[in-house]
Amino acid sequence: MTTEQEKRAKELRDLIKNHNAAYYDEDSPIIPDVEWDMLMKELLELEEQYPNLRKDDSPTQNVGGSPSKIFSPVTHRVPMMSLDNAFEIEALQQWKEKLERKLEEGTEIGNLVCELKFDGLAISVRYEQGRLVQAATRGDGLVGEDVTHNVLTIADIPKVIQGAPPVLEVRGEVHLRRSEFRKLNEEAKKNDGKEYVNPRNAAAGSLRQKDSNIAATRNLSFWAYQLGEVAEGPNLLSHYATLKFLSSLGLPVNKNAKLVRNTEGALDYIKEFQKVKDSLDYEFDGIVIKVDSLELQRELGNTAKAPRWAIAYKLPPEEQVTTLLDIEVSIGAAGSATPFARLDPVFVGGVTVSTATLHNEDQIKEKDVRPGDKVIVRRAGEVIPEVVGPVLSERPKSLPKWEFPQNCPSCGAKLERPSGEARHRCNNYSCPRQVRGRVEHFAQRTAMDIEHLGEQSIDLFVSKGLIQDIGDIYSIDFELVRTFEGFGELSVTNLRDAIEGSKSRSLGNLIFGLSIPHVGRTNADLLATTFGSMQSLEQVSHDELQSVEGLGPVIATSVYEFFRSPTTLVVLEKLQSAGVNFQGPEKIELPQTLIGKSIVVTGTLERYNRDEAAAAIKNRGGKSPGSISKKTDALVVGNNPGASKVGKAEDLGVPTINENAFEKLLSTGVVPQ
Repeated sequence: MTTEQEKRAKELRDLIKNHNAAYYDEDSPIIPDVEWDMLMKELLELEEQYPNLRKDDSPTQNVGGSPSKIFSPVTHRVPMMSLDNAFEIEALQQWKEKLERKLEEGTEIGNLVCELKFDGLAISVRYEQGRLVQAATRGDGLVGEDVTHNVLTIADIPKVIQGAPPVLEVRGEVHLRRSEFRKLNEEAKKNDGKEYVNPRNAAAGSLRQKDSNIAATRNLSFWAYQLGEVAEGPNLLSHYATLKFLSSLGLPVNKNAKLVRNTEGALDYIKEFQKVKDSLDYEFDGIVIKVDSLELQRELGNTAKAPRWAIAYKLPPEEQVTTLLDIEVSIGAAGSATPFARLDPVFVGGVTVSTATLHNEDQIKEKDVRPGDKVIVRRAGEVIPEVVGPVLSERPKSLPKWEFPQNCPSCGAKLERPSGEARHRCNNYSCPRQVRGRVEHFAQRTAMDIEHLGEQSIDLFVSKGLIQDIGDIYSIDFELVRTFEGFGELSVTNLRDAIEGSKSRSLGNLIFGLSIPHVGRTNADLLATTFGSMQSLEQVSHDELQSVEGLGPVIATSVYEFFRSPTTLVVLEKLQSAGVNFQGPEKIELPQTLIGKSIVVTGTLERYNRDEAAAAIKNRGGKSPGSISKKTDALVVGNNPGASKVGKAEDLGVPTINENAFEKLLSTGVVPQ
């Protein structure tokens, strides 16, 4: 052990104590959770390698924060401990093997219970003769704070329990649902009040109020997951039986707790809930794994701060800290100027991220991120990575604010921000970046589906002057293309055939491919079926467009202006001369069995592709949105479905049906039970 290691251990202890005070005592963290985890992990590893560095006052030996002097102290009759963490899957098997070495030879751990590790505030709720008499925070594990007045306002927590033992102490987590958190911060923003960093700190801040009226307005929630002191209670033999007992008393127990046979079962549970994490209305940052047998729990005992019989596997972080190298602006197909972050590459949410969205000028000003900042980057599921905000404690002095550029970075034209819009625009229709963007959009699978016309080819053709708008795709000089490096006879033939084949795509595909501002694929199909041909769309009046149900005034105006633009007419002339299909589908007269119904499809169906399934729903008067909501009437589940959609459907009580039931639904309009 060197002086350098002693110095680092002290530095880590001081840092973590300061952050603990901000997190637990002030409910205002100054670093993201993942950075705190890494500091604690580094200190733990140092102390394990050099036991002499472990001090009694080390954060690794203590639980949570200090009890506040504002509230009356409550001494826990049974200590409220924290949990040891595992950051790698391998650590779970090592944990199980370590426990079995502590038991008599031949004794197996047996069943395990997996639960979600809720991101809230641990509390103890005490009932005497069935009445709630006291509630306390965890505090330092031995002494907490009396928050009874605030806990009494939480609707989830019963004030009286019929049939409860004479003394019943329930342990659990107070949390704020994501939907309530959004409402809270929206209201705070409107009234220039305090905005919370995350739901956990909002829940903690709500409980630690002297005025219970404030907590009452926050709509806090509660999950029960453990027993503390119990007098004359039932003879429970397992933790899973304890959860069932708590539920039988009317206490809220999360339905996702599961009994598994071994660590392989725990790994399956981890994989399952890692997929649906963002579809639930409450936050969790890990999976708690507990030995099920209460007898074995007692035999295994505790360390100074944590039970040996439980461990928390921390899910791979969806947030990481990295350096914001620069802010650049991209120009889209319709001229929109979108700022994005150029990042020091960082592994987050399962992938390495080097760029992230910053949306628009207002968002950058609100977040106050600047090139050179350490920033928090978030990526959840398949969501595009975004910059959450700066780590202000690490901002270099005199770091200048970033200013939105005045000119287009692609063509140099002046960027303009239309009144009432959040984004700047480049209005130069011939801007090279816009041309590239329009061609990329036109060629994509959901538009004209031109295989072999990828980004590199598009860049080359635009820079060489072969393509100046999407109409030029159909008059590319392939003799010239053959002279370009990388274009052999086969690649030229494949590209020419793909372009020729795209001429027969549907009118809906073509309308979507034109990059009309605000017109997505659904509205493109609506325009195609309503007006029947491109010629009709060219001549349609503004009033006729506004009368189409589902378009709305903004889209109607955008479509009307698009087809009055001279540049649009030039492009349409090129497309028509090339023989691109301008005719829409014949109207199919089908029974309107799904009027007023919203049906979502996930996974692969055997008799329908995704577009055909959506068309089958819409042709019968229904809606086929891409996401689940409370208004969804049914979720059609095929092979390899999206776990987040299935999880959200279960959470919202939306019926899930297979392909056979889907066909019955199409013919009858009745969701099979």
